[in-house]
Amino acid sequence: MGNMLFLGNLGAGEIIVIALIILLLFGGKKIPELMKGLGKGVRSFKEGMNNIEKEIENPDSEKK
Repeated sequence: MGNMLFLGNLGAGEIIVIALIILLLFGGKKIPELMKGLGKGVRSFKEGMNNIEKEIENPDSEKK
């Protein structure tokens, strides 16, 4: 499976158990909605970071 940084020392078995627990808690119909919301949150975070980087690079172009 490779060494994924965000998973730490979890093996394939632990990941499968966690996925099954999530499936039982939220149900199959809710998971796509949760992932959609998570994707929107990540996209918004990235846009915010890009805006901050642009402001740092060009401090003279202040918004009024």
